[in-house]
Amino acid sequence: MKIYFTILLLFISLVSFGQAVQDLTITVDGTDRDFKLYVPSSYNPSSPAPLVFCFHGYGSNANTNFSYTGFRFIADTAGFVLIHPQGSLDITGTPHFNVGWGLSNIDDIAFTQAMIDYARDNYNINSDRIYSTGMSNGGFMSYQLACQLSNEIAAIASVTGSMSPQTFNNCNATHPTPVLQIHGTADGTVPYDGDPLFTKAIDDVMLYWVNYNNCNSIPETTPIDDINTNDQSTVDHLVYGNGANGSTVELFKVYGGDHDWPGVFGNMDINASIEVWKFFSRFDKNGALSVYENEALTSFKISPNPVQDVLKITHTFEKESLFRILSIDGKEMMSGKMSHASHSVNLSALKSGAYLFVCEGAIEKFILK
Repeated sequence: MKIYFTILLLFISLVSFGQAVQDLTITVDGTDRDFKLYVPSSYNPSSPAPLVFCFHGYGSNANTNFSYTGFRFIADTAGFVLIHPQGSLDITGTPHFNVGWGLSNIDDIAFTQAMIDYARDNYNINSDRIYSTGMSNGGFMSYQLACQLSNEIAAIASVTGSMSPQTFNNCNATHPTPVLQIHGTADGTVPYDGDPLFTKAIDDVMLYWVNYNNCNSIPETTPIDDINTNDQSTVDHLVYGNGANGSTVELFKVYGGDHDWPGVFGNMDINASIEVWKFFSRFDKNGALSVYENEALTSFKISPNPVQDVLKITHTFEKESLFRILSIDGKEMMSGKMSHASHSVNLSALKSGAYLFVCEGAIEKFILK
């Protein structure tokens, strides 16, 4: 396969953060394919960076997915390179990724490989830390990558997606693969209980990966605090642990949840983007990261939570650290610097609600009364 790269001249400036979003085109097997690439200012060319893909849903596009998922805000502190691919048009003229539904002959596996190759050629990418997530059709695509591009993919997460029967029956993963699923029990587009025409039941998908990874057959279940009683849904976090190489299979089961991206629309008790990165950050292609690395991801604590006016942060960072406070949908509300082991932030300028405290690649959610 010959791959030709053409970089478009369009760069969109994100003034508030000083980074640039690149709109790129590559030619794969004679077909031009587009994607958005985001490199945060925290990227250090001398240090290999993780690479995260986020695929949009059927009929959507990369721009919309880039906007609402807010992964760029997480990348700013976590330091990963971010790619949002644009799907091609199927026979109905709808943007999509080919996961075997019979409406396309586009090779999106080759497209993904080409984007990985581009990222490697132009940036210092940690090849052991390449991840894929996506919404709906993008979740299906992430499962397909876990099965058909296993040599490149360390872990995957699906939000409202599943495995197509074609992917389920032809999965050729080559290493234990951590899997995270976020799905609503009332999803009217990709039914939780499946549909024989295009999607496997979520419980069947979980069982497949539990068996493949040799995880515990009975999950540990943790109810998530119902911090928003107006969203008409609640969440349980199911963890099938102790898999090969430390892998896990995990499910955020949203009771009453529809075809949504939690934290942006639908359930507001969790933020899907944050949960996806917290999951990815624990693994590379060889399995679970060391205890030391995992501890570094949660090296600050916030209190009290819920809080009324002043938030106290205790941390172990050895240098002055920038923090941001984001709304639950990823908008920056406050920012500042911490230079001491204990730091206080006055929240009187904020309205009551749920917020995210982000610092040094770690994220914690808090409630302001």
